[in-house]
Amino acid sequence: MSVRSEPRGVIVLVLLSLTQFILVIDVSIVNVALNSIKESLAFSEANLQWILSAYTLTFGGLLLLGGRAADLFGRRRVFMVGLVVFTCGSALCGFSQSELMLILARAFQGIGAAIISPGALSILMTTFREGSERNRALGVWGAIAGVGGAVGVLAGGILVQYLSWRWIFLVNVPIGLMVLVLTPRFIPESRGDAASGRLDVAGAVSITSGLALLIFGLTHAETASWSSTVTIASLVASAILIVGFVVIEARVSDPILPLRIFRNRSVSGANVVGFLLGSSIFATFFFLSLYMQQVLGIDALGVGLRYLLLAGVIIVAAGVSQALVTRFGVRPILAIGMLLLMIGLLAFTGLRVDGTYLHDLVPGFILAGVGLGFAFVPVSIAALQGVSGSLAGAASGLINTSQQVGGAVGVAVLSTIAGTVSTNHITSAVDAAVATGANAQQAAAAATPQGLVDGFHAAFVVGAATALIGLICTLVLIRREPRSVHI
Repeated sequence: MSVRSEPRGVIVLVLLSLTQFILVIDVSIVNVALNSIKESLAFSEANLQWILSAYTLTFGGLLLLGGRAADLFGRRRVFMVGLVVFTCGSALCGFSQSELMLILARAFQGIGAAIISPGALSILMTTFREGSERNRALGVWGAIAGVGGAVGVLAGGILVQYLSWRWIFLVNVPIGLMVLVLTPRFIPESRGDAASGRLDVAGAVSITSGLALLIFGLTHAETASWSSTVTIASLVASAILIVGFVVIEARVSDPILPLRIFRNRSVSGANVVGFLLGSSIFATFFFLSLYMQQVLGIDALGVGLRYLLLAGVIIVAAGVSQALVTRFGVRPILAIGMLLLMIGLLAFTGLRVDGTYLHDLVPGFILAGVGLGFAFVPVSIAALQGVSGSLAGAASGLINTSQQVGGAVGVAVLSTIAGTVSTNHITSAVDAAVATGANAQQAAAAATPQGLVDGFHAAFVVGAATALIGLICTLVLIRREPRSVHI
């Protein structure tokens, strides 16, 4: 089936991409609505972060389980179950009347996302043949993943400003229902294993708990400290559970993640690079949004409009990259993407307190946008190369997990670095003011913009270094030839 010539293939790709789009933007769309939600539902400052964390915790923690369930019980069936859960979760979010209800609804929404995402990618993989056909489909998929963060900020700003914060969730409901109605008509059922296959309960519990505790620990470290007892206990317990998961997978007959998948060097390398890609880029939208709002004084809608350039660049670059991958292979295009991403992040180390959009943001947007478009597509292709249909869900869940966990690690680490540098700058300014008898509060207020910018600079340097490591891993771990060992 050809993406360009077969109408049913086009419809399948549209349905899957539309679903992936609402999953991706549901991470970033909430950022611009936090203040409105806080006032509407009387959220405490401490609990506000859980509007974001409850979704990412269940989303990241359950991805491998969702991928394996798709292989075992039918990809279309599991995809539709996920759609029902996500759509209901979105409705519950939109009608929430308390902070507890919204946090629980966001967790429920994340469960749906974790079921949908690997199922959708495995459907795409089994619908389109490996090679140029699948590369074109993954080009669209990569563009959706790349622009989701930027479009989420814009969509959130428009909905909050002209309607209500509730619509950032309720808008998912008609989309989810439409895809749910059309899926049985256009997407055939498929599964990877015999109907007698069993779900690896011990493996599912260990990896889900381990990843959830990892994301919880990283989130807690971001808001509390890395030396907190809760942070340390969560991360240690996570490590034990993840090691236990590997032991279980090596022994059970129907593993949730068959370890033989790592015999494929392309798959292994792609997941390492996917982790580093997530680590370097997930926090970028967050920091750039803060810079535009808190330093340049741009409102939420204005921030979203300024992201349109980045979104457009990613879309064009993703379309170009799938054609280049078909001609030149995964490794050179992914390497170029990681290189341009690194240069783009370094460009953001030049942000100024009195900066302008054209001078301080546009160059980085163009470089990072091309880098993202060139990286997202080949890393997805590499993660699925040589994987048989029976492991499509497992491979899809694995690359999604690598990127989500990488993003959680990146946000936690980079936020800690940025916060530490900013606090040190402001503290030094206050100490100097006190020593000279000046007003400490005025000194803190005057030093805050430069302190924030210094923190952003430090975060982008570390992000660029992470992208550099990703570039090295691309060249070392991913084979030059277009295909690797089939599993």
